[in-house]
Amino acid sequence: MSELKTPQAGDDHRSLDDDVVSLLMRQHGDIRNLFDEVEATSGEERRDAFRRLVRLLAVHETAEEEVVHPFVRRSVAGGQEIVEDRLKEEREAKEILAVLDDMDPDGPDFLPKLIELRRDVQMHARAEERYEFIHIRRSTDVTDLAAMAKAKAIKAAEAMAPTRPHTGVESGAKNMALGPVAALMARTKDTVRKAMGGS
Repeated sequence: MSELKTPQAGDDHRSLDDDVVSLLMRQHGDIRNLFDEVEATSGEERRDAFRRLVRLLAVHETAEEEVVHPFVRRSVAGGQEIVEDRLKEEREAKEILAVLDDMDPDGPDFLPKLIELRRDVQMHARAEERYEFIHIRRSTDVTDLAAMAKAKAIKAAEAMAPTRPHTGVESGAKNMALGPVAALMARTKDTVRKAMGGS
């Protein structure tokens, strides 16, 4: 089987990431590609792809928490309710991730549960695009959008979790892949926030 080519989360040649919405929409595409990779592989390849999927989901969630959600809360009518709905969806996805983490990736129950997670993540992504991203585009001018795309939160997040480990960082990637999903997500988010200069 030919190797699946998943885009790097931090690819520098992506010139379309000129605003925060474009950048996060591209992450949605990277997440879809990683779901494809998990489904199409087996054994250690599947375990590796699943861990990279978890890391990218954590990166995406952290970017939203640090940049998107605060903007929506303060600048969009009904923003608090919109954000609470997205957070509820994220909690439900984490519950499925925890179940997946206890499964054998090659066992008969793993793929059906993964497909359930994929459905929920895709519904969450569509809700983000409809209820958050569209309002960001309508509520801010091009300069503000570009500034938000350059926000340390998102750029730090991009740097911390490529969808495929870069040469020379394999040991760090392996360290990030140790332990249960909840710990992996927590470590990823903590590392991103530290890279941003936060607590």
